[in-house]
Amino acid sequence: METLKAQKKEQQKQTTMRITGAEAIIQCLLAEGVDLIYGYPGGAIMPVYDELYKFQDRLTHILTRHEQGATHAAQGYARVTGKVGVAMATSGPGATNLVTGLADAQIDSTPMVCITGQVPRHLLGSDAFQETDIVGISTPVTKWNYQVTKVEEIPEIIAKAFYIAKSGRPGPVLVDITKNAQFDELDFSYEKCTGVRSYKPVPQPDPQAIEQAAELINKAKKPYIVFGQGVILGEAEAELKALVEKAGIPAAWTILGLSAMETDHPLNVGMVGMHGNYGPNVLTNECDVLVAIGMRFDDRVTGDLNTYAKQAKVIHFDIDPAEINKNVKADVAVLGNAKETLGMLLPLINENKHEAWLAEFEKKHQIEYNELIEKDIHPTKEGLTMGEVIEQINQASDQNAVIVSDVGQHQMIACRYAKFKQTKSNITSGGLGTMGFGLPAAIGAKMGAMDREVVAIIGDGGYQMTIQELGVIFQHNVPVKIVVLNNEHLGMVRQWQELFFESRYASTVMTNPDFVKIAEGYHIQSRRVTERADLKEAVQEMMASKNPYFLEVKVEKEDNVFPMIPSGASVADIRLK
Repeated sequence: METLKAQKKEQQKQTTMRITGAEAIIQCLLAEGVDLIYGYPGGAIMPVYDELYKFQDRLTHILTRHEQGATHAAQGYARVTGKVGVAMATSGPGATNLVTGLADAQIDSTPMVCITGQVPRHLLGSDAFQETDIVGISTPVTKWNYQVTKVEEIPEIIAKAFYIAKSGRPGPVLVDITKNAQFDELDFSYEKCTGVRSYKPVPQPDPQAIEQAAELINKAKKPYIVFGQGVILGEAEAELKALVEKAGIPAAWTILGLSAMETDHPLNVGMVGMHGNYGPNVLTNECDVLVAIGMRFDDRVTGDLNTYAKQAKVIHFDIDPAEINKNVKADVAVLGNAKETLGMLLPLINENKHEAWLAEFEKKHQIEYNELIEKDIHPTKEGLTMGEVIEQINQASDQNAVIVSDVGQHQMIACRYAKFKQTKSNITSGGLGTMGFGLPAAIGAKMGAMDREVVAIIGDGGYQMTIQELGVIFQHNVPVKIVVLNNEHLGMVRQWQELFFESRYASTVMTNPDFVKIAEGYHIQSRRVTERADLKEAVQEMMASKNPYFLEVKVEKEDNVFPMIPSGASVADIRLK
């Protein structure tokens, strides 16, 4: 026994090394398989950057032009790869500039680890230069956060950070590290975290609940599936498709669920939500069994909760117990990872076809197509529409591109009309609705999927919030494609002003710079389209380019996005015009 202990002690001694806390941080990141970091240096994080300089051959650091850009780039990378995105910043304003990205990642369940520098331990609470209580500030918008004040804490805390960020329902974690902990030395060894006491990231599925769900589905005359990002995060795409096909159930997506199932699948009936498709919204209030998979019944999906699917039995599949009965009461709640729970459900499901029910979706689709879709993607009016731009991108990319959208009218149009054959192809800011997300997120997505075309769809408003990230594209030659749909307005706000505020366009008209000249200033190939006759060729030129490309399309100034459910209205009250 003593010999074994001695051997273990000797083995541990051989796997430890005496290094600084700053180097320990780098070694932790390498042990977690990190190869790409987005960040911005400053005084309180400088020791880490000094060590990072020594590891350039193993760890790539991308200097974004703003810390918010670092978080959104890390999000884009995480969303397209399924890995944990990493961002780094200094204390004070560097740290506070991460907050928007943290909040966005929290509500959209994106795995991200942010590391911030902090003033030395002895200065904490003294209002030292660039001291900010980032742990207190970020607590509401992180899955977990922690302030490291002793060098010995670094390996355990970073291991824990990566485990918490990725496990269960993913989310952002922030680790704040004081400068003294970066300079001090420790005997370093690293062990990946495999569990945290009292934290159960994946609930154990209940076979009885799954049997109850199967019974309801098998007896249903008008079953309906709404799937969200939980399918993608749980890698349950194959199980979802198998369920839909076996049971013959129409399925609709939330904007974060888009691309979990190919958009052209005959049982994929479209998008739910405020600007979703006509049939999927109206027929929510006609189904007899509503199966929600990996979605959280967001208010933009449900509209008025008092009138939402009251006639239906609701089955809710989710990994997070906090989502069950939060907004919509579930008749059957199935907790667990969607891949596992759907896998358990499948053998219990009877083969079926709901042809008459599916025909209802087709009828509604035809109404929407005649009233709206044809005019959006094949317009006869003079001005260019956002929909026809997305349609040209679909054709030029053969539906294989990753589409990263910002927030606004263009986002809703992209989610409505972009077509996908592969999962993890639609990246957008869902719950927080962060303008400025699109450009840096597209950079991160491209760096995470260099073998795929990545197209950013951005409005002229959101583009100018993070336009400085063109510097990253130029410096690192990131071959991302940028499409700015320029209507010279804050389009979504203007639409609401037109419909609900008697066309009082208060602070929504944009006087824009020459976007093409700005892109050319960053040595990015650029083009502007104002006429329909030039659009197809311009999109094809952009998609064929092996380099970064900027395309500005001047679209109609007062074009609206329909269908639309007015805020607080029932899904059945969706307006086609």
